[in-house]
Amino acid sequence: MKLSFIIPAYNEEELLGNCLRELHIAIEANRRPDLATEVIVTNNNSTDATASVAEAAGATVVFEAVNQISRARNAGAAVASGEWLIFVDADSELSVGLLADVLALTKSGDYIGCGSTLVMSDLPRWARWLSAFWGWLSVTCGWAAGSFIACRAEAFQAVGGFSEELFAAEEIDFSRKLKRLAKSRQQKFTILRDHPLTTSNRKVRLYTGGEILRNLASLVFHPRKALRDKRYLDVWYGGRR
Repeated sequence: MKLSFIIPAYNEEELLGNCLRELHIAIEANRRPDLATEVIVTNNNSTDATASVAEAAGATVVFEAVNQISRARNAGAAVASGEWLIFVDADSELSVGLLADVLALTKSGDYIGCGSTLVMSDLPRWARWLSAFWGWLSVTCGWAAGSFIACRAEAFQAVGGFSEELFAAEEIDFSRKLKRLAKSRQQKFTILRDHPLTTSNRKVRLYTGGEILRNLASLVFHPRKALRDKRYLDVWYGGRR
């Protein structure tokens, strides 16, 4: 079996190297004779040394000119050759345990894909509440966080990948499509909980609570407009690193 790890990256020279190091540690710890892997980094029109960091770590680098997370993930998937695609954000760390859980899931044959719960450190109280609420929604509704999604490559193709009409919540849309496909095949899509993905708290560090809540309010009260126009999504597309 072959796994394709796909990392979308826009101006990620600061955190990408650590993401790739942790990924290689997880791969080597779970190495077995029948497992092949590849690592693909989508350089999403970066203006820093993102591509050089990826190349130095031995990753395959592809370029996507349009700054949109859906397009970046789809561009990586377009060149992937694995039976399973594993999408990991550049500011996250895939642990040995989480990858082991994914490998166990792939071997069972019962699953079309999965997401993972998340953990972030040093959050203010309001952000801890928000993170906990998302964790509850994720597990209850079966919605994967965009920072970690794994699925069968043929299922990715069957549902058309990530919607390029959406600039946010594309992971929820993708999760729903995979769940529908899984149900039609009598398979499952699940959220793994035993080894949460470690991800960065930088949005909380770089944006004020007011800025974050304003973006979330746009999504709640004007979802059709906000999801399709990144001018309403500064926290995701404002470029602060």
